[in-house]
Amino acid sequence: MILIVDDRPDNIYSLQKLLEINQFKVDTATSGEEALRKILKNTYFVIILDVQMPGMDGFEVAEAITGYSKSRDIPIIFLSAVNVEKRFITKGYTSGAIDYITKPFDPDILLLKVGTFYRLHQQTRALNETQESLREEITVRKNAQAALWQSLEELRSILESIQQIAFTLNGAGEIEFVNQYWYQYSTDKEVLPQSQEGEPDIAECIRQALASGVQAVFEVSIRHIGKNEYRYHLLSITPVRKDDRIAKWVGIFTDIHEQKMINQLLENRVHERTQALQQANRELEISNHELQQFAYVASHDLKEPLRKIQVFSNLISGKIGEEQPEALHYLNRVVHSAERMNRLITDVLDFSKLSISSVFEWTDINAIIREIMDDMELLIAEKQAVLHVTELPRLEVIPSQIRQVFQNIISNAIKFSEAGVQPVIHIQGERVEELAANSAASPEGPYCRITVSDNGIGFDEMYLSKIFVIFQRLHGRNEYEGTGIGLAIVKKIIDTHNGLITARSEPGKGSTFIMILPVNQS
Repeated sequence: MILIVDDRPDNIYSLQKLLEINQFKVDTATSGEEALRKILKNTYFVIILDVQMPGMDGFEVAEAITGYSKSRDIPIIFLSAVNVEKRFITKGYTSGAIDYITKPFDPDILLLKVGTFYRLHQQTRALNETQESLREEITVRKNAQAALWQSLEELRSILESIQQIAFTLNGAGEIEFVNQYWYQYSTDKEVLPQSQEGEPDIAECIRQALASGVQAVFEVSIRHIGKNEYRYHLLSITPVRKDDRIAKWVGIFTDIHEQKMINQLLENRVHERTQALQQANRELEISNHELQQFAYVASHDLKEPLRKIQVFSNLISGKIGEEQPEALHYLNRVVHSAERMNRLITDVLDFSKLSISSVFEWTDINAIIREIMDDMELLIAEKQAVLHVTELPRLEVIPSQIRQVFQNIISNAIKFSEAGVQPVIHIQGERVEELAANSAASPEGPYCRITVSDNGIGFDEMYLSKIFVIFQRLHGRNEYEGTGIGLAIVKKIIDTHNGLITARSEPGKGSTFIMILPVNQS
């Protein structure tokens, strides 16, 4: 930013506009005192200073500016129409300015000078910052080097004091120092501890560490001389660097024998537990299969007496006619209850069938939706529903189950419509990047997001988790028919397809069901 200091507003205005037109950011001050206050608060790259001003003149302001450590390097340009004699120009330079321009001046020349001083000041500041950074880095490196030397001096006493086997190697891998615990596993400083047959050799571990140039950790089993047994240890070999080269290596043997034994015991128990769980899973699969068969048989057997109830109730209704309205009313209630029970048994049977494994295959979802619209032709015509379907991509799915998903959602959209309002349903699909409802669209994404929107009665989203639970209903049977299983079936099918389903809705503003399915199940 450039600071213009002049007691005449008209001078400031013309100069400010000239600089701003040429993309310079400008600040102004109408007195030397105001200029000094602003310099203490802000950072400026060039100061254009008038010589004659009431109070402090330009020379006094320049001397004060160069006296501040913060502002001593800011280029100052004097601009004067009165003080044009040599002695004033000389005083301007001696007071700290780098240029003295007399009026009238050439605007182009002034802009070139301002731009040059602006760049020079920026370069100077960058150079100063770089030098300061280098000085700090040199100081840090010197301190680090001194600390490293001190650490190396302290290393031997530290290794001697720890209750682990410790040793140091020189850069070539030769042993320089061993602590007292070394001699529990070796008879001599130059002899490495003996490894168990079939376990990693200590010399080979050292060669690998030296070849890598970085810290290396090995699990070894070495012989304890006093106990005449092999004990498990973690061997860590760490380089100590000096001036970017490896000066020493520090080796530590940490006894992990007890932990190793405990881990082996835990692994055995985990193995036993895993076998028990596998057996339990096999028994559960058998039980599930038997339960599925029971549900199928029970549902099939329950439907037979229901059909007789419906048939005989209808026969009785035909014989009674309108002569006994009360009896006819009760018979109609029996018939309706039997029909509701029949739907419930059918839905429970459908829900139980979802646990049976099926084969995934590449399927045209658009063809499935067209078939559903043909099957629901009478209901769609009765409700005068309108369906708008965009082209959906082919997916690897279980066709019969996906058909059930769309059939349940579309029938719900028609069923839960506002009275007197024509149902309008939109079905759209697009490829997306992630298994998330708000994932970004991508033409080659591994997932497909399908939305089914309607203009029906909607629901409060606080019940979102409830609508996908079996036998859960948000409306009474007197308002809307249903068993409370339809959306539970939808949720279970989507889970079987490794997808997710959610919904967005507001009461009276319709609902949008969002399904995310993998394009390819494998």
